[in-house]
Amino acid sequence: MKAIIAILTLVLSAAWTAGALAAESWGLPEEEKTRFEAKVVDALCELTGDCPDRCGGGKRQLGLLTGEGELILPLKNVVPFAGATVELLEFCGKQVTADGLFSTNRGIKVFALQFVREAPDGKWQRANRFAGQWAEANGVDAKSKTTQQWFRNDPAVMKVIERDGKLGTGK
Repeated sequence: MKAIIAILTLVLSAAWTAGALAAESWGLPEEEKTRFEAKVVDALCELTGDCPDRCGGGKRQLGLLTGEGELILPLKNVVPFAGATVELLEFCGKQVTADGLFSTNRGIKVFALQFVREAPDGKWQRANRFAGQWAEANGVDAKSKTTQQWFRNDPAVMKVIERDGKLGTGK
């Protein structure tokens, strides 16, 4: 009897854990929760053949290439204005399971990554690591207001604004 209870507990625990990682609704237009397998690729490499090592080392847009040949560009992760490159770079060239939301923005279908793991059964990672990595690289506390509004405090962003103005049309 104890063995049966232990097995049931294990099975229910596994089922609960898998379900707990499903995408969370953000109330986006035409939102669709989804989970799919794809290969992490350098998007520019796929489109032009310009393929530096390690998917560009974090300086390029990464994509998810499905088995059907569809190239999905993750629009973001769960950090405001942050793309999904930080979340996907370690998986460059590998198959992953991506979990997130498809949505439609002005007629264009977009994907917001929320969870990722190496396929088929790697450990799930929440797509929220950008802010912590940004804070560490910039010597600030990861929980600070500076980090929460990283896009207003990023040296690279500030340099572009200084050069091109806030709207990108010049000073």
